[in-house]
Amino acid sequence: MTRSLLKSICLLLLFHNFIFSQGKINASFSEDSWDVKAENFAFTTYKGKPSLYLEKGAAILKDATFKNGIITYDVSFNQGRKFAMIQFRHRDSKNYEEFYLRAHQSGNPDAMQYTPVFNGVSGWQLYHGKGYSASYNYNFKEWMHVKLVIQNNKMDVFLNDMSQPILHVHDLKRDPITGGIGFYSLLGGAYYANLTYQEIEQPALIGGSFTIPELEKDVLLDWEVSKVFDKKDLKGVVNLRNYQGYTHANWNAAAAEYDGKLNLAKVAVKTKEKNGVFAKTTIHAKKQQMKKLSFGFSDDVVIYVNNKIVYSGHNRFRSRDYRYLGTVGYFDSVYIQLKKGENEVVFAVSEKMGGWGLKAKLTAIESD
Repeated sequence: MTRSLLKSICLLLLFHNFIFSQGKINASFSEDSWDVKAENFAFTTYKGKPSLYLEKGAAILKDATFKNGIITYDVSFNQGRKFAMIQFRHRDSKNYEEFYLRAHQSGNPDAMQYTPVFNGVSGWQLYHGKGYSASYNYNFKEWMHVKLVIQNNKMDVFLNDMSQPILHVHDLKRDPITGGIGFYSLLGGAYYANLTYQEIEQPALIGGSFTIPELEKDVLLDWEVSKVFDKKDLKGVVNLRNYQGYTHANWNAAAAEYDGKLNLAKVAVKTKEKNGVFAKTTIHAKKQQMKKLSFGFSDDVVIYVNNKIVYSGHNRFRSRDYRYLGTVGYFDSVYIQLKKGENEVVFAVSEKMGGWGLKAKLTAIESD
């Protein structure tokens, strides 16, 4: 065997799970091409297509790398509560971008959703509505074609034969780095087939432009965040001076996003034992006065002003009614007494699932 022939064979073996066509890569749906960690999966033929059935777990395509360009795939699922997801710019099992279809919300405003995942925390409760989710009536038990066009921090989403995107994501939240591609099925199972991806530095987007809206007055933007702690430690603590975990906390600066949201998962790593952090900010008052503090949070919060407790509440998924998603907005408020000079406002926020964050603003009482 000649050296040249041997080299050619080695190259073919190295890329045996891909087929190249004008820069587009077609993924092979064979088990040796994927790293699968799921309760139930099978590489099979479904409705005439080589496919992967995936239930309660993830499948990452080996050796795939992607930053900007086009991803397409086919997906099929039955009715019932389930999430059929694709992950891209996958850095590791806890950090990636994610887009998914909610089978059980067919026809509802949140039938599909984009969310970032930071340190294992999905942020869909923080990022919702226009620019993050959209409605669609699914064709159950039939193949549906999904096309994602991704350019830096923007994405167009097309379904089936659409010429216009059903969803334009104006602000992908993670830094646009090169990473992997994979599928994830939560709760019920789904079939995936015909995965292709193509690296294009500047793919054309047609979803429209986005202008950052003017920030509301007195939104609190500058925060410091503590290391994580067990939220149970705060039980019965009505004055932070009496809690050693606060007086000895280590702090890191954290800035809210352009709309005032502070995504705590970006700066804190939740564990099974420790799922809470303190987020504090300082308010400068020219005189003693009372103001309205409007806020949103996920999932649980205790608020202290100048060390004293002023509020405690829950904003979890289904905590207020059976369709309540626990999303973050200015849904709650409390009236706080400020002293002349510096006032410390502290949010002790703990996370269960769906997003770990807060937003807050001050309002003069006369404007109510």
